[in-house]
Amino acid sequence: SSRTARSEEDRDSLWDAWGSWSECSRTCGGGASYSLRRCLSSKTCEGRNIRYRTCSNVDCPPEAGDFRAQQCSAHNDVKYQGQFYEWLPISNDPDNPCSLKCQARGAALVVELAPKVLDGTRCYTESLDMCISGLCQIVGCDRQLGSAVKEDNCGVCNGDGSTCRLIRGQYKSQLSANKLDDTVVAIPYGSRQVRLVLKGPDHLYLETKTLQGVKSENNLSSTGSFLMDNSSIDFQKFPDKEILRISGPLTADFTIKIRYAGAADSSVQFIFYQPIIHRWRETDFFPCSASCGGGYQLTSAECFDLRTKRVVADQYCHYYPENIKPKPKLQECNLDPCPASDGYKQIMPYDLYHPLPRWESTPWTACSSSCGGGIQSRSVSCVEEDIQGHISPVEEWKCMYTPKTPVVQPCNIFDCPKWLAQEWSPCTVTCGQGLRYRVVLCIDHRGMHTGGCSPKTKPHIKEECIVPTPCYKPKEKLPIEAKLPWYKQAQELEEGAVVSEEPSFIPEAWSTCSVTCGVGSQVRHVKCQVLLSFSQSVADLPIDECEGPKPVSQRACYSGPCSGEATEYIPEETELLYGSLQEFDELYDWEYEGFTECSESCGGGVQEAVVTCLNKQTRETADETLCVTSRRPPQLLKACSLDPCPPR
Repeated sequence: SSRTARSEEDRDSLWDAWGSWSECSRTCGGGASYSLRRCLSSKTCEGRNIRYRTCSNVDCPPEAGDFRAQQCSAHNDVKYQGQFYEWLPISNDPDNPCSLKCQARGAALVVELAPKVLDGTRCYTESLDMCISGLCQIVGCDRQLGSAVKEDNCGVCNGDGSTCRLIRGQYKSQLSANKLDDTVVAIPYGSRQVRLVLKGPDHLYLETKTLQGVKSENNLSSTGSFLMDNSSIDFQKFPDKEILRISGPLTADFTIKIRYAGAADSSVQFIFYQPIIHRWRETDFFPCSASCGGGYQLTSAECFDLRTKRVVADQYCHYYPENIKPKPKLQECNLDPCPASDGYKQIMPYDLYHPLPRWESTPWTACSSSCGGGIQSRSVSCVEEDIQGHISPVEEWKCMYTPKTPVVQPCNIFDCPKWLAQEWSPCTVTCGQGLRYRVVLCIDHRGMHTGGCSPKTKPHIKEECIVPTPCYKPKEKLPIEAKLPWYKQAQELEEGAVVSEEPSFIPEAWSTCSVTCGVGSQVRHVKCQVLLSFSQSVADLPIDECEGPKPVSQRACYSGPCSGEATEYIPEETELLYGSLQEFDELYDWEYEGFTECSESCGGGVQEAVVTCLNKQTRETADETLCVTSRRPPQLLKACSLDPCPPR
């Protein structure tokens, strides 16, 4: 390595020092400057006697025009083969991009007017590479010769693509008699690499609006390249399609529209990179927490609008998932001892003797809903603990070095209990009109039978049913009720209740009927109970602690006919006894028509069912002699006025 170093020194010692840099070849847009050195040896020196660097790396104003085009137009005053021409540049020559080739306007004549373009001319229109001494030299986005650094899709040199997002989509025209045009897509200020392809008979056109509110429009009537609000636009028009390209960045908000021109539908595919307009920007350090004796200070982050150059609300930056809020930085400050102290006071590490401020939260409130998703909240504040352990609230910015703990969170996100209706029972009759029943359960999110369903939305457990088979006489005309277990199960489930964290009436099971036949009574206990959430146990409360109507504790029951009363109608037996009556249906029949008034006003009484003879077609009351062919239904009683009588 020492020999290599000496050889390089010997080689360089043969050269004189580098001279000063020349004037830049361009005043803007990126040019080249050179420096020379002289060989001091009589022999040939190794290395180059000229070196280059870029210069004037500032964008030219839009009115300056293209540098290659300026070099072509400089030959407009010079005759070529005895004739004057207006010369236009030929760009992007793959064979020799650094020669000055120009084309005569309005003619196919292409001529190389100079073997080399001026230093600083771009090799290709979409590249920073520049021609120097007739050779194309690589230029990175950092504007340095030989640099391989490139811009990302967002236009950021050596960026990672996080400052923009790719927008891709498709539009299909929807013809309407009331519409002549429609908006395809709105492309915001600063977007890059815009490309649209229209396929179909319709036409594209542009509308723009600058940040100052100035509006303009372009109908895109012909193929060509043009400027619109200082944005270079390339448009190609074909019989069956149109292509629009804008390299960007856009200097205004562009709205791409479509103008309907035919009966056939058109489609537009578009793609572009949209800048993330709102970005986090780190602030300067806040004032020190102490004026002496050692304190700390933090930075924060604010949401910044790149278009208006103003600070906006944080929510604008939260809109972009790509935006990551920078974490606050912490540093010590004002470390000089306070005047009152005797000498220098050493600042100890914060985590040992002077804990950093921290977020402190209160317990979560109760959930706003017991099911179906609710919210619960808490308060979060920034507190500081001194050396003696005393905790006091401080400004929130002091805790911003760590994320603030949530103040709201979802809770009880499981589904609320809901009614589940099971299958209907068979109809209670084998002919004519009867009833059918079903069990309706209140089911929680785990599929368990529970309480809490709204009585207003409960499906009905009983409905009428009709068996299409005709009924032949004689037959019983009892009010048909469901037989066990359907009626008992449906009745018990309907009246069930579950203990909750709110005091509520909880009825126990009904006792057995007081009689084995006929009408009797049943009783049950009703308690006021509450579920203790911390111990998951049930506690009995005084009756007056429960709100709402108290469920009844006594009811009537019917245990079937006693001996001597009519028995249930059996269709098979009737068919054998009255086979001759199967060809017609009776016109008159007995039917129940409500009940008489209760025999007692309190303390328990009896109501008797009223039986009348009805015309089945007109539903009018008829003379009882017309129903003699039908068996009169048995006497039916029910209990009533079961409330105890007041003391006399």
